[in-house]
Amino acid sequence: ITKTLIAIAALGVAGWSGFLILSSGANDGVPDTPPEWQGRIDYVTIDKQIAALSQRPEMAGLAVAIVEKGELRFVRTYGLADRSTGTRVTADTIFRWASVSKTATGILAAKLAEEGAVDLERPLANWKTSLRLPGGAEARLSFAQLLSHQTGLTKYAYDEKLEDGESPVALRGELAGAPLQCFPGTCHTYQNVAFDAAGEILEQAAQRPFPDSVKQQFFRPLGMASASYGMTGLTGAKSWARPYSLAEAREVKEAYWRLPAAAGVNSNIVDLARWMQAMMGQRPDVLPISVLKRAMAPQVATPEMYSGQLADALSKHHYGLGLRSFTYQGRRLVGHSGALSGYRATMIFDPATRTGVVAMWNSNWGPPFRIPFAVFDSYFKRKESRWLDLSDIPLPSAEPPPEDPGR
Repeated sequence: ITKTLIAIAALGVAGWSGFLILSSGANDGVPDTPPEWQGRIDYVTIDKQIAALSQRPEMAGLAVAIVEKGELRFVRTYGLADRSTGTRVTADTIFRWASVSKTATGILAAKLAEEGAVDLERPLANWKTSLRLPGGAEARLSFAQLLSHQTGLTKYAYDEKLEDGESPVALRGELAGAPLQCFPGTCHTYQNVAFDAAGEILEQAAQRPFPDSVKQQFFRPLGMASASYGMTGLTGAKSWARPYSLAEAREVKEAYWRLPAAAGVNSNIVDLARWMQAMMGQRPDVLPISVLKRAMAPQVATPEMYSGQLADALSKHHYGLGLRSFTYQGRRLVGHSGALSGYRATMIFDPATRTGVVAMWNSNWGPPFRIPFAVFDSYFKRKESRWLDLSDIPLPSAEPPPEDPGR
């Protein structure tokens, strides 16, 4: 009660429009009130900026967590999980990771490679997968090249067919007749249907269903009790975020949950933060440093990750094993972002300082992808940071085009 009264008093003094989390259950002890926000980062200012962003009509709900020097220092939620009932987002609200899920796939592949259970350089055709590529390229393309999107297929090949309800296994077989953007193995072309063949390979290597392997190897030992695969992991939760586009509710569709290795994970914000901490090297008992280095090592140069101002600010883009990396203000950052209908997620961190941000929101609006860069600017005491100054973005008259970080 005391903690809640302090938080409410702080809200009244500062006039913040965000919604404070009331800790409960597995999330007891998270830094969800101003007195607990300690570190180099100006958390009070960041909170005010994010609160203002969350009030935009393009937004529904938002959850943000910040890790500074390896420690969870800030957890905050804003807005609505369900507009129809007025249910607010809390620290326990479940969101979708979207393509941030690929990080778990890449890390599992790296871990099994360290254990000798999988050879990352082995041709895909040596495994029993449903994937067939133009010209029989699966006989030449390695597992590492699949995990770094070097199939040569046009971007998002057959995603529309997946969304129309077609079987992902059948679609992977039909990719043999799909158009190519480049010769397989010579460029980066982002995929979902093809990438999910990684789950078939890892299932064979671990001799258990792919989602079970991730849960057993990572989620359970990291205490990520809310993390799950599949649609019911979201919709069956006590608190879950409904998808929106502006004020319009979107239908929850199962399509991308049928690609568990590409886009299948759900969790609350605290558990996504725990995953980021482990990827920073904070839990070597679960994610050994050698595994992390293998997964994060650049495999291929990539096109720009975002559009607009973010595209101008970032350089030296690469992709490893289910992980992106790029340079911002001279520092190498690692992570992934994702976008599905009515959902967005991002996880970006600086391995050198073990500082980073995770955020998930239930709308199609792109500007929250800027949040990590405002936080990095605060951490490094950069003046004139304007990432969360939205005064130049007009209020919507129609659906704005989303910044595209990959699904």
